[in-house]
Amino acid sequence: MSRAVAGRGACGDGPWRRRALAAGLLAVLLATGCTQERQNEIRRSIQNWTGTDGVLEIYSGDKLVRRFLKIDKMSTAYGTDDAQARSYRYGYGVLDENLDMQAGPGEKRVYFEVPGAGSTWVFFDNPR
Repeated sequence: MSRAVAGRGACGDGPWRRRALAAGLLAVLLATGCTQERQNEIRRSIQNWTGTDGVLEIYSGDKLVRRFLKIDKMSTAYGTDDAQARSYRYGYGVLDENLDMQAGPGEKRVYFEVPGAGSTWVFFDNPR
């Protein structure tokens, strides 16, 4: 037997409903109140928190010449004044000096840049 209160429906107007409405309203306000850069920072922090294990391989012709491991993300460079995308990508990763797909004890985390055109490189999730 239903105990619906007149004018409120079967679920009533309990505190869970007010909390859900407040949470939804807060999310909308935060999303519209943040700048695009702040939204990007939040998205990157979520991506970093979830963790990615990217691998970047750079080729000269058909020969592998560089490999970077444990890359969280690769970013596109943007101009400070004109906000135009630059023609290179950058990030941080462990330089795999001996190309064995393992971050060895002497191999360090470094900053890298790769051109967007005129070079051959592949970025992928580490399958191991």
